Parts: sequence; C-alpha cells; structure tokens
Amino acid sequence: MDDILETVKRIEKYTKNSSLSKLKKNSLIVDGVVRNLEIIGEAVKNISPQIKIQHPEIEWKKIAGLRDILVHEYFGVDVEVIWDIIVHKLPELKLTVRRIIKKL
Repeated sequence: MDDILETVKRIEKYTKNSSLSKLKKNSLIVDGVVRNLEIIGEAVKNISPQIKIQHPEIEWKKIAGLRDILVHEYFGVDVEVIWDIIVHKLPELKLTVRRIIKKL
C-alpha cells in the first residue's frame, strides 16, 4: 500500500501545474506517468484478497487491467484517458489508500 501511495505522489509531482494540453506536448512526462501507473497496477496485483474484499470502493480489477493495457499497447495510449485518471481517479485512490494504511 505504501508503494501505491508513493507512486501516486510521484505522478502528482510530475503533473503539478500541468494541463491536458501541456501533457500532450511533453512525452517525457507522459512516459513517467505511464510507467508509474504500470507500477500501481503491478502493486495492486500483489495486494491481499482480504484487503480487496474489505475495500470494494477501489476498482482493483480496473487498475490491474490498466497496467496490462499500458504495458502491451504502449503506443496506443490515449493521453486524454491518462489525464482523466490523473485528475479524477488518483486523488480518490490516494485518499482511500491512506485510510487503509491507517487501519493496518
């Protein structure tokens, strides 16, 4: 869980003061974000089934599935989808992971 939290923070650092249009123009940031989303997906695959059952509010399968898509279809990655994840999904994931860590 700590790995997920740290990786989310890394993505936030990479995209601070950014926008979709800026992201589209900066392949270096896109590469860094994509790599870290892959890491989150891999970390999710290693979380115990018990934690996943206790926290159905996290879309565990979708996160792991995103990792697989990113790894196998890298050149087909849609930056708009990545931006949506950064803006809408990662903040929620970060908050929930923090709550889980406090309970452990």
